[in-house]
Amino acid sequence: MKQQVAKLNYLKMAPRKVRLIANLVKKMPVEEAKAQLILNPKRASEPILRLLRSAIANAKSNKMNPDALIIKEITVNGGPMLKRWLPRAQGRATPLQKKSSHITIVLTESEKTATPRFKIEERVLEKKTEIAKKKSEKMKKYEKYNKREHDHEHNHEQEHKEEKKKKSSEQGLVKRMFRRKAI
Repeated sequence: MKQQVAKLNYLKMAPRKVRLIANLVKKMPVEEAKAQLILNPKRASEPILRLLRSAIANAKSNKMNPDALIIKEITVNGGPMLKRWLPRAQGRATPLQKKSSHITIVLTESEKTATPRFKIEERVLEKKTEIAKKKSEKMKKYEKYNKREHDHEHNHEQEHKEEKKKKSSEQGLVKRMFRRKAI
């Protein structure tokens, strides 16, 4: 039976927090595990998902059937700990332990190939030139829209100024009459 091992060392996350997610996907088919990790809101799910995808890619390059892959085991061990101090009141200091983790995933091929319950479509990375073209098209539309809005605002301001001039000329006589001091 073929196996594929993938490791992630020095993940800056406490092993206890990572184990919560690792135990969730133990002995699951790969597609189901990916679905669980994508939908899980915990922070540890993202590095485990990336490691799982890496292990799947390695298995494909070693000519293993990606549809029959199962997570045989996933272990999370503690890595080195950075020891720091936090200043506290009255000259005291509190120790801080910045923990890290080592994760190991072992994938195997199962004898029976079950149809996956979930189908996850991977994003295809676009080429930089295509992205640049899309951005330039968006910028042209944006500039065109802004120019039209600016012209509309400018016309509106001119109309508003003309209305003010008409009103002020009409009110001028009345203002002058009531500005006089009473004797």
